[in-house]
Amino acid sequence: MTIATPAPPRSEAELIARADAMAGRTLGWVAAQHLVAVPPDLRRAKGWIGQLLELVLGATASSRALPDFPHLGVELKTIPVDARGRPSEGTFVCTARLAPDAIGAWGDSWVRAKLSRVLWVPIVGAGPPAGRTVGTGVLWTPNPSEQAQLRADWDELAALVAEGQLWQIDGRRGKVLQLRPKGADRHSAAWALDEGGDWVKETPRGFYLRPAFTGAILTRNLLSLED
Repeated sequence: MTIATPAPPRSEAELIARADAMAGRTLGWVAAQHLVAVPPDLRRAKGWIGQLLELVLGATASSRALPDFPHLGVELKTIPVDARGRPSEGTFVCTARLAPDAIGAWGDSWVRAKLSRVLWVPIVGAGPPAGRTVGTGVLWTPNPSEQAQLRADWDELAALVAEGQLWQIDGRRGKVLQLRPKGADRHSAAWALDEGGDWVKETPRGFYLRPAFTGAILTRNLLSLED
């Protein structure tokens, strides 16, 4: 017996209704409804939670450089939180282009496109994924202050990449948006310019949102749902 993949949601209202239907359920329960095998842990299945929710919610972008729900312009982001709703780690946004002529400007960036409209789905708990609980999903669009924060960090990080100053970027850079190593394994590599203008192999990088930033988003939006 197989269960047909859900059709893409026709509206934001339908998307959030699907998310609401999972709220309070364990990932094990959600997976069982769709005959999806649950890994014992996430060490070799780091993307499993996101893939499960993409299936259940009807996402169609797959690995393309588009929001997960292209026809709605909505990106799906699962976010692990503790029992008090506090994010336990940074949230991956997208892979960074390290070539100076590819990183581009904020207005054309993949980061801006990915974060223009987001469905945040908290995942509560740690340990085996089957026992973790799906929290209440919230739809979010950056307000002017958040946009300004994101752009300021982007401009700083993109300028360092373009100038071949990748070595200057560490965990202290970026108040809300970080550029961190992102590789499938220790053998992964990407080409970037060094400060002398030479092409060198570097560890691939990805853009991440700091936990304090995403935690504030969840707190504010969940409180608004209770009003």
